[in-house]
Amino acid sequence: MSPTPILIPTGLWDDDSPGVISTWLFDHGDKVAEGAVVAELMNEKVGFEITAPAGGTLSIEMPAEAEVVQGQRIGAVE
Repeated sequence: MSPTPILIPTGLWDDDSPGVISTWLFDHGDKVAEGAVVAELMNEKVGFEITAPAGGTLSIEMPAEAEVVQGQRIGAVE
């Protein structure tokens, strides 16, 4: 089975400015359930929660404090 990507959703904010991964709530290699909040994202002064698209083992590809854009892959669930 191929990994399910964790993407920054599109349409969270109106412009193309980057956001920042403020924190990962799990560590690389942790087991996560589908729908679990795995990361928090900040853009300007608004916070967003990023959820696991599937259950499995978390693979973190972008570290906390990394700048990200909408639609970008930040990790995967295997």
